[in-house]
Amino acid sequence: MIALKVPPLGESIVEATVSRWVKNQGDSVKAGDTVLELDTDKITVEVPALRAGVLTKQAVKEGDIVHVDDVLGEIDESATAAAAPAVAPVATVAPVATSAPTAGADVSAPSGATPAPTSAPGGAPQKSAPAARRAADERGVDISSVQGTGRGGMVSKPDVLAAPTKSAAASLPPASVPPTSPPAAAPAVSTGPPALRSAPTPVRAGERETREKLSTRRKRIAENLLQSHLATAHLTTFNEIDMSAVTALRERVRDKVEKQHGVRLSFMPFFVRAACIALHDYPVVNAQLEGDEIIYKNYVNMGIAVASEQGLVVPNIKDADQKGLLDISRDITAVAKKAREVKLTMDDLTGGSFTITNGGVFGSLVSTPIINYPQVAILGLHKTQDRPVAIDGKVEIRPMMYVALSYDHRIIDGQAAVLFLVRVKELMEDPATMLIE
Repeated sequence: MIALKVPPLGESIVEATVSRWVKNQGDSVKAGDTVLELDTDKITVEVPALRAGVLTKQAVKEGDIVHVDDVLGEIDESATAAAAPAVAPVATVAPVATSAPTAGADVSAPSGATPAPTSAPGGAPQKSAPAARRAADERGVDISSVQGTGRGGMVSKPDVLAAPTKSAAASLPPASVPPTSPPAAAPAVSTGPPALRSAPTPVRAGERETREKLSTRRKRIAENLLQSHLATAHLTTFNEIDMSAVTALRERVRDKVEKQHGVRLSFMPFFVRAACIALHDYPVVNAQLEGDEIIYKNYVNMGIAVASEQGLVVPNIKDADQKGLLDISRDITAVAKKAREVKLTMDDLTGGSFTITNGGVFGSLVSTPIINYPQVAILGLHKTQDRPVAIDGKVEIRPMMYVALSYDHRIIDGQAAVLFLVRVKELMEDPATMLIE
């Protein structure tokens, strides 16, 4: 009998949340097969089977908090799938797109319980959570008609609560029947504004409040942001940038760059390049405070804040100061793709020295970003908006963007912070100078 344990999770991470059992109790597994997935505050960790055999025990259930070296289950090398206890199918559901777990999903079940597989009309296996089946029984919902929004199309409790009861479903016209062909899978992470979701948990009749357990990632985000405010002397300075020149340059070369180099040139690589040059001129903004020492970093690992349904992640581009616009753009595209596919590694998410966050993609006009501790500064970008400005004594309409630099006033003086932001402004308003810096 082989114990399946929580593997090392990475730098400073000691706990995780059981996200999904990929294998059911009684399933045969091969060495290297992913048995279950764990969500940490930074990445999703796949736990593989070390030996071939049969998964005879699930010691934890989805939603449980586990720590490094905790036992997750057991694999019997000598057993066969036929000898293992079978799990009876419960109902039928149409296959649906794979997506992240629905927020607020109730996955509580007795220890060792697993989602019951069901079969679609075409024979494809599907799953429903125990809480979903209980809710379906209580409400009189035909679970076979419910489309699952959990991982792998799993039907969760919120799916059941949002579905019509059998009596209501009977009155629906045939056109309202869910499609049986699987739609395309939706990305779990996006570097742009994610679609607004409905309430985390559908409200049942008579309920005025709903509760949702914090995920491990959300708890860590809360702890880190609070620590940043408590451990640093936060201060924010602002400036505005005329985006006319960089917009014109981008429009002029965008199609050519995409055709010749296969790179879609956005504004972010320009800001990354400008920030790297400014950090070279004002190295204290790229430093770190450790005890009574200031650590000056002779490199720039540029963090790019990415919003996702799982929470905030900040993958970083290693040695961004040694790269040109095209290489920076390729790296941004690469980490964005890994984020969408939930394939970011611990190396992608650690070692950052400075961070850029872009609230403008959501329409934010101005904000005061929180420092990504233990870094000492963060650059906030905002929405580009046409505004009247005075140019050579005349009023002109220009595309303007407010930018903000939040910094730790313990080691960064106001002068250095303001001059850093002014340097970024100068470079962005004359982008050709970045090519010769």
